[in-house]
This record gives sequence, structure tokens and C-alpha cells, in this order.
Amino acid sequence: MQVVEARNISQMPKNSPTAHVLVVDDEALIRWSVAETLSDHGYEVVESGDGAAALAAVRNASSAFDVVLLDFRLPDSEDLTLLASLRQASPQTKIILMTAYGTPEIVRGALELGAYRVVTKPFEMQDMANLVAEAAALR
Repeated sequence: MQVVEARNISQMPKNSPTAHVLVVDDEALIRWSVAETLSDHGYEVVESGDGAAALAAVRNASSAFDVVLLDFRLPDSEDLTLLASLRQASPQTKIILMTAYGTPEIVRGALELGAYRVVTKPFEMQDMANLVAEAAALR
């Protein structure tokens, strides 16, 4: 994983509230692996396989997600438009963009739109859990 300055946070403190995380990826195995890893770390995880479902989940959530893990390329989204829409729908949510297509233009554009971090695929699951813990701690 390239952009992460993660602390070694193996699990959330017992007295901290559970963070709500949305995992958006069209690859079911990646989505499941990330969701399982985060669930094992005590997070409440919701999964989505496309942009429309992700946007609906954010808009219809009873409380804002703390972190959204967003794949860059989805069947219904291949640019940064979905990131911008998610930021508009939930400005306080930390969005981590995951991509195998991390060109400097994409990274710069994502950060300009308010992404918390851009992570290059493939990544280590523990590194992602650490990054989510870092982002969730900022809420």
C-alpha cells in the first residue's frame, strides 16, 4: 500500500463507539475481504457493489458513515463524479479512494475533491484496517 502512514492499531478501544464503514467495490471477493477484516476489528460494515447503491446507502443512512472505502472504477462510475457526490451528500465522512489506476491526475483530483487518502490496489488488509482506524479517529 503506497500512501498510508498507518499507526499500528490492532483493534478499537473498548470504550470507543463503533465506527460505521461503507465498503464500495464491484469485485465481490475484495469487498467481502475488506468487510470481514473491518468487522473483525469491531466496525459496523455495510457493503455496496456499485455507485448507485453506495450513494443510496449514504443518503438513506440513519446516521452518517464515519468512513467510506470507495473503489475508483465501478460498473456505473469510472471517474471522480461519485466521490464528489458522496462528499456532497455527507461532507463529514472520510472517504478513502481505492484504485489500481492511481495516476497522478486521479490522485490529485481525488484529494482536491476531499478524499482522505488514495490507496493503490493491491493492499494489505491490516494496512487498510489501520488506515480506517486512523480516519475514524478523526470524526
